[in-house]
Amino acid sequence: MKKGNKLSKDKVAVAVNVLIFTIEDNKLQLLMVERDEAPFKGCLSLPEFMVEEDESLDDAAQRGIVEETGLDDLFYEQIYTFGDVDRDPRGRIISVAYLALAPSEKLVEKAKDRDTGAWLVDVDDLLAGDDEIAFDYREVIDYARFCLKNEAENTRIAFYLLDELFTLPELQKTYEILMDKPLYKANFRKKIVGLVEETEYMTAGDAHRPSRLYKLR
Repeated sequence: MKKGNKLSKDKVAVAVNVLIFTIEDNKLQLLMVERDEAPFKGCLSLPEFMVEEDESLDDAAQRGIVEETGLDDLFYEQIYTFGDVDRDPRGRIISVAYLALAPSEKLVEKAKDRDTGAWLVDVDDLLAGDDEIAFDYREVIDYARFCLKNEAENTRIAFYLLDELFTLPELQKTYEILMDKPLYKANFRKKIVGLVEETEYMTAGDAHRPSRLYKLR
């Protein structure tokens, strides 16, 4: 939570948590911050933003995403509301979780111009580790990871983690990371044949044979 947001013990406050995911070094990464005040001072935390009286939940989430990344065109969606009575020692706070997705190059490039005190953390290490995470955010992250896995099976959500142009191996690897399992090349190509279209462009500048670039249909 940003400093200056005061809570009243006799009122219910509503906040949004933004879970900003990307893929870097073939791993699913999540933008995290370090809390600089009690409770959980010094612990890893999800970015949190109190919902103002004159804004919607979506507007609050968009505000938080822009503040943390400098990007105003990311895909984002509401995934769940966390409202256990004793989830927050500061008072009665209901948190609405949003996940957002960004290609790593776009996210890292924009972050060069910002100083948000945030960094990317490997999601699998985060969930499997025993480091303390603020509030009930490990549960929030675990649920968001489940949502990503499920939506990768049934939607086009994987494409939001890629640049506009991509190779088919890059697309398959993105699906495999989200679904947390290997995919057979032939079956995968059949699955996505109606989703992508070939472009005139080829990869260049690496040690491998040039590959055809595709885009979302």
